[in-house]
Amino acid sequence: MLLDQTNKIKNIAAAKIISIFYPNILVCTEHGECFKLTLSKREKNDSLFWEEMRRIYEASLWVPVGKKYHQLLDEGWLAPNQAYS
Repeated sequence: MLLDQTNKIKNIAAAKIISIFYPNILVCTEHGECFKLTLSKREKNDSLFWEEMRRIYEASLWVPVGKKYHQLLDEGWLAPNQAYS
């Protein structure tokens, strides 16, 4: 089930990475709001995370971020599995 079918979408924004410079990642939403992502200590120290962020930046992909805390979302664009009737 896509999140746009639930109320959770109100706290999610699509953002594109515009700049990566350790330990900061700057993003802009589709509505023009730009901000620095809040990264965990684990993300800041993970070389694979930084490589993936670079690849997402180079591919110009949109990523889901939380509007309130400016964090990347683990689940991406999908809600938890639910039984379909």
